[in-house]
Amino acid sequence: MKFLAAAIQMLASEDKEANLREAQAKIGEAASRGAKVVALPEVFNWRGDKAEEKKNAEPISGRTADLMARLARELRIYLLAGSFLEEIPEAKKCYNTSLFFGPDGNLLARYRKIHLFDVHLERGVSTLESETRQPGEEVVVAESEFGRMGLTVCYDLRFPELYRALVSKGAQVIFVPSAFTALTGEAHWEPLLRARAIENQVYMIAADQIGKNPKSFTTYGNSMIVDPWGRILARAPDMSAVIMAEIDLAYLAKVRAELPSLSHRKLS
Repeated sequence: MKFLAAAIQMLASEDKEANLREAQAKIGEAASRGAKVVALPEVFNWRGDKAEEKKNAEPISGRTADLMARLARELRIYLLAGSFLEEIPEAKKCYNTSLFFGPDGNLLARYRKIHLFDVHLERGVSTLESETRQPGEEVVVAESEFGRMGLTVCYDLRFPELYRALVSKGAQVIFVPSAFTALTGEAHWEPLLRARAIENQVYMIAADQIGKNPKSFTTYGNSMIVDPWGRILARAPDMSAVIMAEIDLAYLAKVRAELPSLSHRKLS
């Protein structure tokens, strides 16, 4: 089975209206170019001062999710709503939540980011996501007519055990919506994406944010779609963009059959 997948690269700001307009336009562009699976980046609908996160969080049944469900239904696509800040009733923190919608607009899966980005790096990159965000706990794989889709978010990429758990649950394609820092992205983004693809023999669809957000760090961009041999099928330029590539599940099966490393595992 073959299908076209798209990863959307954008720079989200504190202007939720503008972010949603851009996301909608780019989803429409991807669908018009034939994409059947479309992925947005992490915190695509709002990204700003952490003191304002709670105010800008939404419930699963909120406006952002409703818009994403409608677009999936109208365009007849599978849509990965990268991530948004999910409101936790009567709590000070939010979840960083990724939603996966089917072409009928139904919500097929919800993933709450497990690994929170708490770091102090050189050149002014300092962030403590755990101050305002609650970690998730569940490993999530979604069924679709185009195979089994694994859900992860950004910093998760550094934890190979999560990706192995997803493959153990049958994942063939794994999403990595991100807002990867420019500092770490330059050194690690491509090697990590290719490594996760190679060691797990999966397709990786990684939609990243690009550029400087005045209220946060500069993001790396370079959104990618990587095949199970580790080849980069599509890579975004240094701008907001839609990238596309063909996903071939028969090729994935061939890779797994000819180099059966997954079946050679000795440790669980």
